[in-house]
Amino acid sequence: MARTVVADVMTRQVVYLPGETTLDEAAQAMRDRSIGDVVVTHGPTMSGLVTDRDIVVRAVAEGLPPDTTTLESIASRELIMVEQSATVEEAVRAMRDRGVRRLLVCDADRQVVGILSMSDLALVPTSASA
Repeated sequence: MARTVVADVMTRQVVYLPGETTLDEAAQAMRDRSIGDVVVTHGPTMSGLVTDRDIVVRAVAEGLPPDTTTLESIASRELIMVEQSATVEEAVRAMRDRGVRRLLVCDADRQVVGILSMSDLALVPTSASA
């Protein structure tokens, strides 16, 4: 039986926003593109990841103003990558080991080609034996 690889289930749309982007602008971009996360950049470098949940928990719940608070101020700095040829099981193990809900997906040249989230994994058919 063939194993499911990350490339088969990942979200291919990756949105990059500069760290200076305000939370309200980021939330609008997420809404308009029907996504739950953005990669934060500092110049040409990826510097973090912000999810819709981060905006709620790290900013709104703390009373931070979304029209002046920036992505860089609430971003998760640890960017964890998995290669697109990895199995779903390997990706799940990486998520568990690192305590994260999303992984950046890269190709063999370490170029980002997608994002794998828990919601992507929920769509993977499971077998009776685990």
